[in-house]
Amino acid sequence: MAMTACDGKRGLVLEGGAMRGLFSAGVMDVMMANNVTFDGIIGVSAGACFGCNYKSHQPGRVIRYNLRYGRDPRYMGWRTLLRTGDLVGAEFAYHELPEKLDRFDKEAFERSPMEFVMVTTDVDTGTPVYYNMCEVTYQSLEWMRASASMPVVTKPVIVDDGRRMLDGGITDSIPLKYFREHGYGACIVVLTQPRDYFKRPVKKWFFDIALRKYPAVARAMAIRHEMYNEQLRYIDEEERAGRALVIAPERPLNISRIESDPQKMMRVYEYGRLTATELMPKICRFLAKTD
Repeated sequence: MAMTACDGKRGLVLEGGAMRGLFSAGVMDVMMANNVTFDGIIGVSAGACFGCNYKSHQPGRVIRYNLRYGRDPRYMGWRTLLRTGDLVGAEFAYHELPEKLDRFDKEAFERSPMEFVMVTTDVDTGTPVYYNMCEVTYQSLEWMRASASMPVVTKPVIVDDGRRMLDGGITDSIPLKYFREHGYGACIVVLTQPRDYFKRPVKKWFFDIALRKYPAVARAMAIRHEMYNEQLRYIDEEERAGRALVIAPERPLNISRIESDPQKMMRVYEYGRLTATELMPKICRFLAKTD
């Protein structure tokens, strides 16, 4: 029997997109302010890094630490890449910052009954791996780092079981289908590209060269546009069937993946807030179907 929007759990699905994720952060902060709750969240890349603050119920944290540390060379940027081999500073961004500088509320995260799943990509198989983060530990934060580790500009992350991982967006950019297959009947999907966006093929030769040490990842990158566009079609079908509600910017966000300009960051964040505020009646009606 087909699942309807009234069946199962309520989920939030978060696309990545690096600093485009500030749009999602704005959306989430408005939903938190309106006491919108979910049974689970699944996030990819920036969706994982920013979405964890929903489970810990820390509205405002994402934009606060990005504004404060966006231009800090320890956090992110080309200087970080040249110095460490990673575009985002591994220890600073994923450990020192959440543990000391802008504290991630570990206790609130672990108390919350909300499921929190992050998507990564296995470097050796080129397939998606789904990690259910129940506790905040050094190793679980390494899984989060893996979810957001973009190929070419980041080294693979070795997680606690010894596997090498990279960005989940390589193999499952918008994991609505995964949540649907795991009992989530009504899902809100937050995209960071406009609804008319269509991913175009990349130059295969570039990834064959740039990722020659990781051939499975190179193969996945070569067909990523097919995977992504098929996911967009699936999301459209689910929305027409009343099982999904999509929140997306109406226009391109025009923000760099490693944006550090406070005005640009705030513009994208506020756009997310405005979009969610306008859609809040629709969000509430959609989720009310599962009550």
